[in-house]
Amino acid sequence: MAEAVATAMESGQHLLVQAGTGTGKSLAYLVPSLLHQDRVVVATATLALQHQLVERDLPRLVEALAADPAAGAVDTSYAVLKGRSNYACLHRIREGVPDDQGTLEVELPTGSLGKKVLELRDWAEEQAEQGGSGERDNAPRHTDREWRQVSVNHRECLGAAKCPFGQECFAERAKEKAHRSHLIVTNHSLLAIDAIEGVPMIPDYDVVVIDEAHELTARVTQAATDELWAAEVERAARRSQRHVEGDQADDLADAADALREAINEARPGRFDTIPQDLGDALLLVRDAARACVSAYPKTTEDADAAMQQAKGAVQEVFATAERMAADLDSDVLWLSEGTERMPPRLCVAPLQVWGPMRDKLLTDKTVVFTSATLKLGGDFRTVATSLGLKPEDEEMPWLGLDVGSPFDYGRQGILYVARHLPPPGRDGLGPAVLDEIVELVDASEGRTLGLFSSRRAAEAAAETVRERLPHLTTLAQGDAQLPELAAQFVSDPHTCLFGTLSLWQGLDVPGDTCQLVLIDRIPFPRPDDPLLSARQQAADRAGGNGFMQVAATHAALLLAQGAGRLIRTGTDRGVVAVLDPRLATARYGGFLKASLPPMWTTTDPAVVRQALTRLAAT
Repeated sequence: MAEAVATAMESGQHLLVQAGTGTGKSLAYLVPSLLHQDRVVVATATLALQHQLVERDLPRLVEALAADPAAGAVDTSYAVLKGRSNYACLHRIREGVPDDQGTLEVELPTGSLGKKVLELRDWAEEQAEQGGSGERDNAPRHTDREWRQVSVNHRECLGAAKCPFGQECFAERAKEKAHRSHLIVTNHSLLAIDAIEGVPMIPDYDVVVIDEAHELTARVTQAATDELWAAEVERAARRSQRHVEGDQADDLADAADALREAINEARPGRFDTIPQDLGDALLLVRDAARACVSAYPKTTEDADAAMQQAKGAVQEVFATAERMAADLDSDVLWLSEGTERMPPRLCVAPLQVWGPMRDKLLTDKTVVFTSATLKLGGDFRTVATSLGLKPEDEEMPWLGLDVGSPFDYGRQGILYVARHLPPPGRDGLGPAVLDEIVELVDASEGRTLGLFSSRRAAEAAAETVRERLPHLTTLAQGDAQLPELAAQFVSDPHTCLFGTLSLWQGLDVPGDTCQLVLIDRIPFPRPDDPLLSARQQAADRAGGNGFMQVAATHAALLLAQGAGRLIRTGTDRGVVAVLDPRLATARYGGFLKASLPPMWTTTDPAVVRQALTRLAAT
């Protein structure tokens, strides 16, 4: 893999590398990245991998190079770069947070929120004194709401030149370090904003290595998704009151009322055409926000921070309302379901991202994509197409390489498909499926990670196992924070952990803790998923097979990630049990199975129970 990555960097040919868990793929791209003559960016999807690269892999490499006299000329400088809101803002901490009228208020919120914000402020000041990074990942445990009291986004930021604390600014210091470094570690979202949206966030670079590349299209989509709701418009209007002369702030507040009324009248879900009232309300918000921004005084060197941040909020409203009102074919617009804590909100996302990735990233840079899951249905074409590369691409040549796995999946794992069960329906887990779950969990004496398509299914399974196997510990996602649940799962082998999507991809539990991975059904997207259903329809209209290109691809990726939770080391053994007979009976089952690790396969429940019983005994 290291040789292939080095060749790609020198030749400019794009590379897709599938490298399973345990191959050491981070070292295989970090070594050629350090040896490459120009700056290289490494982008990851998760904080855990970013942390591994910066805290473990890169320091070990730098240490090894320092001990090698022949490596003296290698530039081993590296830096971490994240979006501005990932760093504490000293201006907000020292000068205050805007209240609803846009006045900076230094007083703390009341109660537990105030206590936590005070802790975060003290931590940030310590970081400033000690030359720390001020990064959110290193902060004391906190919620999103608490972190917003000590950070700003890029629109609220005064900018280094105007901010009295610009010299100490954590985000600015991170940027300066990145400019001095040969290798920059960042995340998919920041890469998307820099390369695809054209907002300069990363210093010039020649090559980008995208690890966890199976996540890239989702993260790029997320970075290009905007939301709008009435309370946000209302707050922007209130914050403008003291800075804007005339009626522009009042007009924006009136537009917020019109938007609230239109949202209340609309049905949640995707809009193929925008309802008249909602379209009119969006135009009102757009025009009122534009007029309000124009009414702000021109900023000077002594810019009022409260005014800058209030104006930034209105600019955000204007940009989002303008995009939504344009009703572009390239965008998908929908109204989310409201919850007790969150009002319904309008969302807009790109219909596809492969075009912008091809035009704005792949055309300008050499890209190495790597992941344990890049071959779906047995080859690279499906994922390559989603990333903007064509199967036979003369204009933009690329190479797919599977470097294999150090694991012997045929000996270490069994794929069990419960062919005898009824196909899953809309009414949740039926009695036959619950019986099957209990029998499998009983045979493995716990040691079970249950991956379910919904929170309701996970809770129903957990409740049944608790009732019928009370001697085991059964945990369900939501019982505690995920790190606490994972720690408990690892510490006691006679434990089951049942949950949903975040467990499918984010959990690493090697050893005897996990000998059975249960998957209740093939994880197709919900039929009412606004974005994926729009993408499926668009593929059908273009003459393709929308089901295979969107739904089956989505399911194959998640299935492969879920099955990958089982074998994490060369000594792990166990069973992946898929309780959905369609994997064995449907025409698309072959495509899905070809996306999974090559485990020994059976549909015989007795064989599987015996295997689990033997494993538990040893």
